[in-house]
Amino acid sequence: MGSNKKEALIFTSLMCFFMVVFMSFYNVILSNGFNNRLFADVAIGLLPALAVALFFDIVVVSKIAKGLAFKIVKPSAPMIKKVLTISCFMVCGMVILMSLYGTLAHFGFRDNFFRHYFSILGLNFICALPLQLIVVGPLTRFLFTRMFPAPAAAHSA
Repeated sequence: MGSNKKEALIFTSLMCFFMVVFMSFYNVILSNGFNNRLFADVAIGLLPALAVALFFDIVVVSKIAKGLAFKIVKPSAPMIKKVLTISCFMVCGMVILMSLYGTLAHFGFRDNFFRHYFSILGLNFICALPLQLIVVGPLTRFLFTRMFPAPAAAHSA
């Protein structure tokens, strides 16, 4: 979303922020359970994860996801179909890369790396897709349209 680069960057930043926050809570809870360090553990990793997610989103995943989506969905398709298709491809790409980041950050590249990576990848995908489609995507679009309302259509008399 966004009618210019500034708005597109704000939209992407909001989307990444919400996904990283929710997925950070999810991953910390999976790893450590609910405990009195939950918020501290999430806060410690939040900024690095957000920086990595923004980089991956802007530089890698967005271009690929939109390219794949528009090979499947025609430009004349309803907007909801375009949004859902792009969102699904975005989740796939971001989960692959952010699970790699998380695995490297928490386990390093050891002999059990692939076991950890594929386990984390599956668990993250299970959470990230519905989170994006049901919560974060609609929330971000709602907030964005309040921040940048579409210009009112000119009424002819």
